[in-house]
Amino acid sequence: MLEATAPAQYLRSARWVYAGVSGAHVLGIALLVGSAASLNLRLLGFWPATPLRALARVLVPVAAAGLALAVVTGALLFSVRATEYAQVAFLQVKVVFVALGILSAVLIHRTYGLTLEGASQERRSWHAVISVACWLGALACGRLIAFAVD
Repeated sequence: MLEATAPAQYLRSARWVYAGVSGAHVLGIALLVGSAASLNLRLLGFWPATPLRALARVLVPVAAAGLALAVVTGALLFSVRATEYAQVAFLQVKVVFVALGILSAVLIHRTYGLTLEGASQERRSWHAVISVACWLGALACGRLIAFAVD
């Protein structure tokens, strides 16, 4: 059982460490969603004078680092009350949004490269809409988890 692991037990007993992990989770989400939103707005045509290549070179790695931090810390937070959290519909939907967001990003960057310069404007726009929906959906569901558990 995940809740019986040493990290889960430690997080349950170490109040400030748990708070630090929770804060790191929020930071990861902020890096991910902030970077993804900024890049997606550019893909939708905002700030046309800003070179996509330069923006993507900065924002894609920041979003990836935020995602990695959010996933690791999210798994740690989940482990504390895994049995209970696994039953929460908002968490289940959040995981689907995250998986779709990752899949969408991997597919478009694998196809068109880090800067997406080879993609048509229509393809960039579709990706941006899907990405925004996934990350904002994950963000909303994540926040709603707090209201679904006691």
